[in-house]
This record gives sequence, C-alpha cells and structure tokens, in this order.
Amino acid sequence: MNTNKPLILIANDDGYQAKGINSLVDMLRPLADIVVCAPEGARSGFSCAFSAELPLRLTLHRQEEGLEVWSCNGTPVDCVKMALDNIVTRRPDMVVGGINHGDNSSVNSHYSGTMGVVLEGAMKYIPSVAFSLCDHRAEADFEPLRPYIIDITRHVLENGLPQGTCLNVNFPLLDNEGREERGAVRAYRGVRVCRMARGRWVDETNRCHHKRGYDYWWMVGNYVSDEPDADDTDRWALSHGYVAITPTTIDVTAYNAFSQLKVLATP
Repeated sequence: MNTNKPLILIANDDGYQAKGINSLVDMLRPLADIVVCAPEGARSGFSCAFSAELPLRLTLHRQEEGLEVWSCNGTPVDCVKMALDNIVTRRPDMVVGGINHGDNSSVNSHYSGTMGVVLEGAMKYIPSVAFSLCDHRAEADFEPLRPYIIDITRHVLENGLPQGTCLNVNFPLLDNEGREERGAVRAYRGVRVCRMARGRWVDETNRCHHKRGYDYWWMVGNYVSDEPDADDTDRWALSHGYVAITPTTIDVTAYNAFSQLKVLATP
C-alpha cells in the first residue's frame, strides 16, 4: 500500500461480489488506498450484530497496488473488526459502507448492516460514511452517484467528522428511462443535510401454509411515514429528488427525558 495516500476501509452487507461495493471501489481508488473486507454473501438486516460463537475466516481475493479485497464469513461488523485487527497495517483514515442495494433512511438505519459498518467505525473514532441507493436490483445503476460520493468522501478525508458521528447518505432511485417506478425521480436536485424521519414498518409477516402440514412466515412489511410533509427529513428529501445526508451519532442517550425521569434519581 502507498502510505503517502489516505487509507479507506470498505465493507457492506450485500457481500464482496455485489455491484454496489465494486462500484464504490472504482469511485474511491483515485482518492486513497483501499482495503475491502466484506461478507462472503448477503447479510442485510444484521445491524450491529457480531459473531460471538461462530469461528471466523478471512479469504484474500484480490491484491494489487493500492487495493486489497478480502471476504469474511461473518457479519458486516465482524468484517470491520477483523480488518482492523488482522488486515490493515495502519489506522484507516475512513471507514465507508456500501454502496447498499436499498434504502437505509428513517428507521431502516437501525436494521441496516451497512450502517452497522459505519457505526463500528465511529465507535473506533474513525470518520465513517454509509452510502445507499434506493434500488434493490442486483444490476442497479450506481454511476450517477459518482460525483456525490467523491465529493462527500473527499470532504470527510480533508475535514473529518465530530467524534462519535458517522454519516448516513441515501440516494433516490433515478428513472431516466421513463419506467415510472415507484419513488423514482428524473434527476437529482442537489443535497440536503437532514434528520431521520419518524416512521414504522407494519404488516411485517406473511403467513404461509406448507403442504406437509405446518405454517411458516416470510418477513415482509410496508413502511408508513408518520410525518410525510416534514421537509427537514431524509424521507422528504429522497421523495423530492435530493441526496439525503443524515449525521448519525453513536450516543443514543435521550437527553430530553432527563427532566421527566429526574424524580427517579436517588439524591
């Protein structure tokens, strides 16, 4: 690795072979040396889970000037931990998650393995950014994201982030072919720095009956926004064609509840 360049550690929850993470590598190689450590396969929904009982393995797939690509059989967070302890020879200047195939705005960020990657980075006090595109397709088009991802990454490399803070960056689905897909926009209107929208998932399980006589369920669901008209949220930004940047902190203390709970405190 060229020690004169910054070092970026990249992981995801879609697996090391996913188009999103390989597109991200291509975008960021001009900016830094890259180490990829990503799951062997899809690990969506793993959030900050790590493997307490599963023995972990690392496999090197690619090694060339300025780039190493590894896979791990564990979770996205396992990948970050394993890379920091066993692969990188110097502290990364950034941890980057993604590019995720799918939306990680609003409460989705709590479930996201991509966000687990950057929360782990933030817990290690490394500036960390997650990138997600609101498109679940394996062959999603990530090229329109390139200038935004380069600009955001360069800004963080040069300026850092507040300690214990990471960025959750979501891109709307673009529809440049007139397919009129749900939630798609014709062009990006710019960037909004915004808060997480309040919302929830409903009808989350689909019950099925097997012909052998037992029931089983698929996890499904529909997202319901509890503030669809709030124009300072990530969901509003995405639905109106903006790239949404949501600063996210590892400190989950509810400071506004202190006064209400003060009565419970022992003098």
